[in-house]
Parts: sequence; structure tokens; C-alpha cells
Amino acid sequence: MPSLQESAQSLMSLDGAVAFAVVDHTSGMTLTTVNAVPFDIELAAAVATEVVRAQMRAIDQLGGEQLVDDILITLSGQLHLVVMSRDPRFAGLFSYLVLDRERGNLALARHRLRAAAADVEL
Repeated sequence: MPSLQESAQSLMSLDGAVAFAVVDHTSGMTLTTVNAVPFDIELAAAVATEVVRAQMRAIDQLGGEQLVDDILITLSGQLHLVVMSRDPRFAGLFSYLVLDRERGNLALARHRLRAAAADVEL
């Protein structure tokens, strides 16, 4: 079973990967980060934490029993993918991947993020 850091490094092999982090949405703290190019993943993860919290509040207020699986933020040059953990071992965590919009493959990134979450060891 790969470590969290090994899994993060593996995700950076995705074509167009810019940066990756595992983030605790309760505190906004990152557990691990990896960058392929200069990018402030710590700041981006903190902002993504606010997006996750807002989405969770909205669902709560709507009274739904739905859970957030993922959130996609599409920018002119990047894709920001937030994937929530469903594993009880990683309650409160989400994976955050930034892809170059022209080079990245969103479907493959989603697949690899889910597979990595199932195989990682903290």
C-alpha cells in the first residue's frame, strides 16, 4: 500500500498536472502537497476549503441527505478538481488536483484520484 506522499507523487504523473494536495476541510490544513511548477498550492487549498464548506452548508440548508462527491472549478487555463473522501479512515479530507486545462484529462484525473484514495495508507 503506497504512502500518502507516494500516492501524491504518482498523481503528478498525470498529463497536465500542476499541483496536488490532500486537505482537511475542518481545519483547512494540508496533509501533503506536490507541485510540478511554481504554484501556491497551500493558498489554493485554503480557498478550496472555503468552497467545500460553502457547498456543504448549502446542502445542509436544503435539507437534503446528499453528499458531495466532487467539485469542479473551471478556469480559463486550469481545472481545479476537489474529490471528497468517502473512506471513514479519511473523514474530513479531500483531494485537490490542479490541471492545465489544455493538457489535462478530467475523466482520467477523476478515476486516478478515486483509485489513489482507495489504496493509500496514512
